Amino acid sequence: MAAEDTDVIPLLTPYKMGEFALSHRIVLAPLTRDRSYNNIPQPHAALYYSQRTTNGGLLIAEATVVSDTAQGYPDIPGIWKKEHVEAWKPIVDAVHQKGGIFFVQLVHGGRVSTHDYQPGGKAPLSSTDKGLTPGLHGVDWSPPRQLTIDETRGIVNDFRLAARNAIEAGFDGVEIHGANGYLIEQFMKDQVNDRTDEYGGSLENRCRFALEVTEAMIKEIGAKRVGMRLSPYSDFNEAGDSDPDRLGLYMANALSKLDIVYLHVIEPRVVGSTVIEGCADDQLLPMRKVFKNTFITAGGFNRTTGSRAVAEDGADLVAYGRLFLANPDLPTRYRLDAPLNAYDRSTFYTSDPVVGYTDYPFLQQA
Repeated sequence: MAAEDTDVIPLLTPYKMGEFALSHRIVLAPLTRDRSYNNIPQPHAALYYSQRTTNGGLLIAEATVVSDTAQGYPDIPGIWKKEHVEAWKPIVDAVHQKGGIFFVQLVHGGRVSTHDYQPGGKAPLSSTDKGLTPGLHGVDWSPPRQLTIDETRGIVNDFRLAARNAIEAGFDGVEIHGANGYLIEQFMKDQVNDRTDEYGGSLENRCRFALEVTEAMIKEIGAKRVGMRLSPYSDFNEAGDSDPDRLGLYMANALSKLDIVYLHVIEPRVVGSTVIEGCADDQLLPMRKVFKNTFITAGGFNRTTGSRAVAEDGADLVAYGRLFLANPDLPTRYRLDAPLNAYDRSTFYTSDPVVGYTDYPFLQQA
């Protein structure tokens, strides 16, 4: 922003996230787009992400699976093979050429999967053998199989290797997906995890897997390149917890001690893609206070509420999903307080490489 600007909204002020100098506080949230055919990132993704890149802006790439057992949705990108790494490189380059900072979200879906997505048609892997209801797109989720202790260590290694691959592809860092009812959260939440071994029962045991993944990735690529996303208050994908306040605070404190670069937390008022009105605005403050590094919040924010979150020290950065999807120049529109494009939910998860993906107009085109 120019020095003469006197009415700059808090969202558009500079911020230092570890070693990364950000020019504003608007973050592209990780958004599943289902357009990476056969798990291979496609050239159209380079246009999609570069459209949403500003010099000094932070983008988090869509959930990217860490192994052949991690997938639960169609055409989501992978990062466990050499061909995945090579396919990501020009996409990352397109963002870097415009001065963006680019992290990638790494995920294992766990029980949020079907036999069709699993190697050899086997059962999905989880912390539990309890299945999900209802199914996806009219197809029932397949009953999962509870991981053995040795197998959990193998998946920790999958995350570690995926982090290494992400850096090789050129990403500035990685975000561990510990939210939305996927594998890591299946271990953390007591309404899913029914284990009786060292990964179940107490809060400390249930969080063990998430922290082992984090520690392995830190050892591989360094804490300054690792972030994590959490949703302690959500019951998305039937992953609820009886004491989300305690869970969130425990994880925020543990992750702060590990010195990861950021903690990205979904607001309590957001369940999946639904915003529930009337929830307290300050429910994440205890997590915010104990986590010493960058705190990112996400969930239903607009220009006014996002600026308020920054101004009142509720967060350092604010992640935008649907609004950034539909407005590739969102920071510019917020600077000018310009009208926004409406998003089309029916095109969120199609496989079209253009429609609902790279065809949203910029302000000068609208």
